[in-house]
Amino acid sequence: MDLEWFHWLTYASDSDGEEEEDDRSDASADDKPTTKNPTSSPPGSRANDEDLEIIIVRDVNEGEEVYNTYGTMGNAALLHRYGFTELDNQYDIVNIDLALVTKWCTSIFSGRHTRARVSLWRNLGYSGCTSQDTEYFEIAYDGEPQLELSILLYIINMKPDVYDKLICVAHGFVSDEEHETICNVFKFVKATSSNQNSEVNGLEKLPDVKKLLHSESVCSALLSLADMRESLYGSNTLEDDEEELHACCVVNERKLYHSLVLRVSERRILRRLREFASSGSKGRKRKHP
Repeated sequence: MDLEWFHWLTYASDSDGEEEEDDRSDASADDKPTTKNPTSSPPGSRANDEDLEIIIVRDVNEGEEVYNTYGTMGNAALLHRYGFTELDNQYDIVNIDLALVTKWCTSIFSGRHTRARVSLWRNLGYSGCTSQDTEYFEIAYDGEPQLELSILLYIINMKPDVYDKLICVAHGFVSDEEHETICNVFKFVKATSSNQNSEVNGLEKLPDVKKLLHSESVCSALLSLADMRESLYGSNTLEDDEEELHACCVVNERKLYHSLVLRVSERRILRRLREFASSGSKGRKRKHP
């Protein structure tokens, strides 16, 4: 275990400790504490400020190495909270701000079009993630975009006649069940669109809806958003960052090393997002940074 983790726990305030206790409760529900550190004080008592009690979830032999878990966190959270990262962290994500999506939209459509389509999306009961007054969408480790982002991009690219009809009855498609709302919207699109999409028939499962959302227009938008998000890293390519990371010493250049791991991890996810989007886009070949 990282010594900084012990140090932080030892000197944290009671309120912080309670918060961290929640973060360390990610162990399986089937795992029940079986052994305590025999030298620790009874629960609720603190002999001094340097006492630390660890409860393990299985029996161990004397001298056997034990591990602590930080939970299911991506590198951005690990670096921010604990000061380290992990290569190939499968809990990694990349955030794409709603502001970036609206910026892309206004580069193609009018500001009025953008505001109206986002408003319809919200009226249908959708929203992104929020943190510190910022709304954003998550791109998963495998490059798949958050469902709410795909729905927004689909609505943005709706034909005007479909949009006009849909906005009149939007209140009737709002449901407590997310999947039901999605299916209702696409059934309406099929019924009102001049180019009816046979794929809308029989929408019963979420994977079917995701497949329908994997349209050429949505995928083209995702490719553009990947480019815009990538541009925030500057002129260096992913390969440049990978070479710099390979040459970096984690011992002597600790801060640089972990920042590069985070940067490379995020850019690899954006590459997977492009691969995801390219499988549904029939547009011309694009040059990516």
